[in-house]
Amino acid sequence: MKKRILIVVADYYKDISFGLLKSTKNLLAKSNKIKIIKVPGVFEIPVTISKNIKKYDAFIALGCVIKGQTPHFDFISKSSIDAIMELSINNKKPIGNGIITCLNMKQAKARKRKGAEAAKAIISVLSQK
Repeated sequence: MKKRILIVVADYYKDISFGLLKSTKNLLAKSNKIKIIKVPGVFEIPVTISKNIKKYDAFIALGCVIKGQTPHFDFISKSSIDAIMELSINNKKPIGNGIITCLNMKQAKARKRKGAEAAKAIISVLSQK
């Protein structure tokens, strides 16, 4: 049976988010029904998942946060990841975390395939009995 999966992708860094999304879709496309919603940044991912929590079997959060000169990186990263974990546990639905946190653009470009790892994680949880 095909699973309904929502991919929420933050496209603040379009090149990075495209790579994350491409690797995710390559892994999921054949055996699942997927929908993609784009949001401006990773901070908007949890609320988008929350609004759609009853409509899908699983979710994948994709995006990138790059450390700058201020503590903004720490606040955005922690609050987004914590909210995603809380949504997953409270609703008993897998949410693959494909939000990469990097110190610079070079690291981000090297990790663009991490979306596939998030997809593998939700497939693993969905297959549990």
